[in-house]
Amino acid sequence: MKKLILIILLALQNALFCMPAQAAIDHSVWDALLKKHVIPLRDGQVTQVDYAGFKMDRSQLKQYLSLLSSVTRMDFDRWGKSEQLAFLINAYNAWTVELILPAYPNVASIKDLGSFLKTPWEKRFIPLLGETRSLDDIEQGLIRGSNRYNDPRIHFAVNCASIGCPALRAEAYVPERLDAQLEDSTKAFLSDRGRNRLGEGTLNVSSIFKWYREDFEKGWRKANHLEKFLALYKNDLGLDSNMANRLMTGDIAIEFMDYDWQLNAKTERKP
Repeated sequence: MKKLILIILLALQNALFCMPAQAAIDHSVWDALLKKHVIPLRDGQVTQVDYAGFKMDRSQLKQYLSLLSSVTRMDFDRWGKSEQLAFLINAYNAWTVELILPAYPNVASIKDLGSFLKTPWEKRFIPLLGETRSLDDIEQGLIRGSNRYNDPRIHFAVNCASIGCPALRAEAYVPERLDAQLEDSTKAFLSDRGRNRLGEGTLNVSSIFKWYREDFEKGWRKANHLEKFLALYKNDLGLDSNMANRLMTGDIAIEFMDYDWQLNAKTERKP
């Protein structure tokens, strides 16, 4: 009898192990919403979000969020790295939009949606991978907290619904183009002189580089300090080779700019 039970248990274990993983999520609904409601400016260096338009299509957004919530942790763990990271970036950005919508248009900043006890990024309202999570859980835990990804370019992909934040990309991140999309988003942000620019003997950059400095110094593309990471993108920052060398030797200092927390909402043009 014990032998029979053992055989049955082994058979069930093998059956579970051999079950095909859920295919990577189809992000086409989110992609269509972004193409419809995100307005690129200055060749995509900046985008504005039509939150009023998103509210009109909120049922489609909720459909996409439900799709994300349907993914189990077991299925997620079976995906490749690109599938996982695209999923997490899109989830962060989509739920950030969902956080804004109930308060819009009576909200000037995402920070207004926090409370005395919790920031908006600490609110647990996201059913994802079997738990109710916060935006911080996604970015700080699932993405940054995992040694699996180790890609500082994610900071130019996740969007905090603020003017100072890197642009919300007008398309979904997809596994098959993820590296190219991350590179493009990084270059677009660094080439924006409103948020990164050379001053008199200083390179003024976004506070993102101060808050997450350690991520830019973990050896991605052999960049073990912030200056080296920035030198990788010298052309986008408007630096020639001599300036890049001066940056690396400390002759050009790095200063961090104030962050603009105003909502990245579409502004109406005056006639």
